[in-house]
Amino acid sequence: QVQLVESGGGSVQTGGSLRLSCVASGLTYIRYSWGWFRRAPGKEREGVAVVDRAGSTSYAESVKGRFTISEDSAVSTLYLQMSNVKPEDTAMYYCAIDRDEGSSLQWWFFDYWGQGTQVTVSS
Repeated sequence: QVQLVESGGGSVQTGGSLRLSCVASGLTYIRYSWGWFRRAPGKEREGVAVVDRAGSTSYAESVKGRFTISEDSAVSTLYLQMSNVKPEDTAMYYCAIDRDEGSSLQWWFFDYWGQGTQVTVSS
């Protein structure tokens, strides 16, 4: 059974940095895409960043130039480096896997989800 466990969330001031991690286990296939999503209170879930099997990345416009997605396949870990964070980045952040290796930021394409890690940015 696929499991995704996120960590690294917390409280940070505006302009600060955080690095989120997501460790995957139980994977029985080696080709997939994965990415980060977030849901702020009162808002819909939105895609933040995705990396596909070719190593291509996609970012939401709101985080371009500030967030960087990366992975270490040797330890089945996905990262999200968040820099110059803003109060509007406050949300629960989720890691997810797309078995179809897509590069979409649309959450409905993703098959497996972690429990999330909370990020709170104070002004």
